Order: sequence, then C-alpha cells, then structure tokens
Amino acid sequence: MAVGILLLTHSGIGSAIVAVATGMLRGNLPLRLESFEVPFEADPDALLPQASAAMRRVDGGDGVLILTDLYGASPSNLAARLSRLGTPSRRVSALSLPMLLRVMNYAELPLEELPAIAAAGARNGVILGDA
Repeated sequence: MAVGILLLTHSGIGSAIVAVATGMLRGNLPLRLESFEVPFEADPDALLPQASAAMRRVDGGDGVLILTDLYGASPSNLAARLSRLGTPSRRVSALSLPMLLRVMNYAELPLEELPAIAAAGARNGVILGDA
C-alpha cells in the first residue's frame, strides 16, 4: 500500500510538471501520480465527480497527497472539497517541480509526514544566485 499523489492545478501546469518529473525519474515513479487540471471557465461543482475519480485512481490504500498550484484559487478550493469525501488526504499549495521530486524521494513515508516533506522541497528549491 502507498500514498497517491494528485496534482490539482490550473490548465497546463499539472500535466507539464508530471511530464518533466516522469522524464527526470525515467518513468520510474515510486508513487501513483495523476494531474487533474481545472479550466478557468469550469464549474467546480461539475468537476467534483471527475476529480474524485482521479483521487480514487491514485489512492494506493494509504490516502492521497493533493498538491495545488495556488491557495484560494479554484483548484485549491476543489481540493478542499475532495478532502471531505472520505478518502484520507492532505493538501499542500504552491506546487513546484522540486516539491514533487522531493515527495517522490520519500515515497515510503506515511501521508501524515508528506506535507512537511513537500513544503521543504518547495522551500529548498528556491535558490538565490547570480544569473
């Protein structure tokens, strides 16, 4: 059993991050990963069943870590609604490639510990330096 990862983002963001992470890890993703993208004009109520289905697909039995691109925006609000449907889940906002890769490197950890790992990946992925 394992935790699944669901990227809940605006259009184009999640699929691009999944593609790059999959390429960098040579297709050997240690956790189930799926992207669900929310179009700008979409009705969140209409998307809830599809997002719920995506969450069930990635759940390996230990719950789902939902990574969203922007707290308070439609994808994040949809993630909050998903978390009330019964599948154990945690939500982390400000999705980045370093965040996702860090989570994939700690695939053995339980759902309760992965949000802190994700946040550390995002923080440590920000490097200030010369061009």
